[in-house]
Amino acid sequence: MRRVLLLVWVLCTSACAWGPGMYMDEGAIRERYAGKADAGTGDDFKVVPIDVALLEEQQKSRLETRPAPLRDPLAEFAANYNYRVTAHDVLSVIVWDHPELTIPAGEFRSAEATGHPVSTDGTMFFPYAGILQVAGKTLPEIRELLTQRLNHVIEKPQLDVRVVGFRGQKVQITGEVVAPSSLPITDVPMRVQDAISQARGPTPEADLRGVTLTRGGKTSTLDLQALYEQGDISQNWLLQDGDILHVPDRNRNKVFVLGEVRRPSSRIMVKGRMTLAEAIGDTEGFDPVSSNPAKVYVIRGNFDQPTIYKLDARSPDALLLATQFQLRPHDVVFVSAHNLTRWNRIITQIQPTVQMLWQAVDIGNRSVVFPSP
Repeated sequence: MRRVLLLVWVLCTSACAWGPGMYMDEGAIRERYAGKADAGTGDDFKVVPIDVALLEEQQKSRLETRPAPLRDPLAEFAANYNYRVTAHDVLSVIVWDHPELTIPAGEFRSAEATGHPVSTDGTMFFPYAGILQVAGKTLPEIRELLTQRLNHVIEKPQLDVRVVGFRGQKVQITGEVVAPSSLPITDVPMRVQDAISQARGPTPEADLRGVTLTRGGKTSTLDLQALYEQGDISQNWLLQDGDILHVPDRNRNKVFVLGEVRRPSSRIMVKGRMTLAEAIGDTEGFDPVSSNPAKVYVIRGNFDQPTIYKLDARSPDALLLATQFQLRPHDVVFVSAHNLTRWNRIITQIQPTVQMLWQAVDIGNRSVVFPSP
């Protein structure tokens, strides 16, 4: 029985793969993805060391793949912007020297309340001019139309037309802004940044790199962070009636720090940026008792074809490389356990079983009755 127990002990302690917790077996992963590469469904797998050469290559790649400036579909219209009246707007018409044609707002009545509303069919009524088709026209065009209609009543009429109620054209702004709302399109051109400002700005949870603009069933992504930090005005599109502007939250920009760190957790990237050193530091650093800083991995991509980077941080100066290694959303940072830590965990797991077996053997030996001499 003792030989059996000794054999079980040797087998258990030699099989580190049986130990609790996660561990990175580079050989097993290499074999798994090498099979996919042979079948033509994957690339040759390798663990890429994080060194100066890799950081220089990534910096060069970021510069070469910098996205080209966007083109605002309404750029030409914005250069000669002129507001066009639409249904439900309210117009104010002032005919000089003819107060009977001008309804005074008075002390307690707003100009919008006493103005001339544009009907759903795009028409407006004005005394002596009759019913006018005004929808789709600019204010100078409406002024000219009214002047022609009033010529037979007033000699050389002098009049002014203004929009006192912008009700017909609106954009919707939703998501991570302080005051999500519907905003009217006015005679002042409204761009994306203007809409966010009128919604009282973004919240602390806003992800300004992925603002979406939906127009006519088509969605475009705008990087307002590039607008703020780099002055990329190509991201600041002109808005039009029916646009839906959505500011997403930054919860989707997470990295996951697991393994032998003091506080494994998911971390939200600030403004879409986080380095490997920041991720480790935010989780209170390596566990000084159980971690193996020589095996720090960054796992990127999907399960079918991941890219795995490895940092040897046994020397503290290697963390300088970690300060330059930029993480991406959904990266997994994994710090391996030391071999001695895995050994101790195996011992801790099997110790109760071994003690139970020893107690069973001891009880069995005590129950044996030996014959008298």
